Amino acid sequence: MSGLLSGVRIVELASWTYVPSAGAALADWGADVIKIEDAKGGDPCRALVVGGLDPEQSPVRANFMMELGNHGKRSIGVDIKSQRGREILGKLIAEADVFLTNWLPGPLERAGLTVEQIREFNPTVIIARGSGHGSRGPDRERGGFDASSYLARAGVAYALSPPDIEYPVTQGPAFGDLQGGITLAGGIATALFHRERTGHAPLVDSSLLAQGMWAIAPDIAAADYYDIDRIPMGVAGTALNPAVNRYKTRDGRWVQLMLLQTDRFWQGFCDRIGRPGLATDERFVPLANLVRNQAAATTELRTTFAERDLSEWQKILADEPAVWATLASPREVLDDPQVIANGYLTTQPDSAGRPYRSVSAPVQFDEMPPPPSRSPEYGEHTETILLELGMTWEDIAAAKDAGAII
Repeated sequence: MSGLLSGVRIVELASWTYVPSAGAALADWGADVIKIEDAKGGDPCRALVVGGLDPEQSPVRANFMMELGNHGKRSIGVDIKSQRGREILGKLIAEADVFLTNWLPGPLERAGLTVEQIREFNPTVIIARGSGHGSRGPDRERGGFDASSYLARAGVAYALSPPDIEYPVTQGPAFGDLQGGITLAGGIATALFHRERTGHAPLVDSSLLAQGMWAIAPDIAAADYYDIDRIPMGVAGTALNPAVNRYKTRDGRWVQLMLLQTDRFWQGFCDRIGRPGLATDERFVPLANLVRNQAAATTELRTTFAERDLSEWQKILADEPAVWATLASPREVLDDPQVIANGYLTTQPDSAGRPYRSVSAPVQFDEMPPPPSRSPEYGEHTETILLELGMTWEDIAAAKDAGAII
């Protein structure tokens, strides 16, 4: 059941991926999300090139970043700085349940879209804002992307970078954006529930800085408790507990062990990997000794895992009751039977009829994945939406002639 938000209308004034991905999740859950794009080309994400991947080199006629952050929406092209455009925006907000934006306070004020002005259009609209650094404080007007506000400023890169590496860890595209988007979507859903119960429309705020801090909350808490700068990680490739570590296979792949209850699983695990002697070696039992002699135990496990290819280890560990996993490539995730069984990917055709897959919002209801949906073309639904607002074709033609819409 994906239509839980059926009848809820979201008006989105946002670009790139963080806040738009919140709108995409809400669309997956059944909301009617109207994406307002400017009259000069629309969301700049439409022209984004990621990793040097030339769209012309892909057989799929779709922009994968736009699909992730904007599938299921309708697009209207409006110049909200023009008089006619502002009137259209006002009509949209008047009929909306939520106004969702990533505009900073200054631009919102200059556009006549302060909280008070928005609520003049609709006193019960829920205003949801996603920003780089929050709505208060000295940097409220500073823009942010996930690599800066989430990965860098929130401490994520520092906390995840082993002390012996030359360069800090980096991230893939939209890594913090998509986490932040689903959090913001959850906040909006909570506000809708609260308004339904009480009539009060709360102001919803989240930021990439807050999301990054949430991601490494244990490190931040430990920094205060113990006056340290992060939870100790050790050197790269090691772990305090060797049974909670990554090991390289003969063919250059990796296996992640997560034997958190090590004393419970250690003997059976050692038997299964063909090293029963490790389970009786006094250096490695009980857990306190395994941790005390982690360097020796890690060496033993590295040697063992390097003796076989990943496919062999997958068979050997298939019935292992403790938790472990292969470090999968994104291409492998596409064909993971668990992913397929749960409907975590959606498939639909592009404009030429070629199928492509995209990732759905990571929450389902009644075990039902959302129906497949694509991102809208720039201004694709302008006329349809304006007709729904009660405008005539003559009104629409006049607005187009004035440059207020596309």
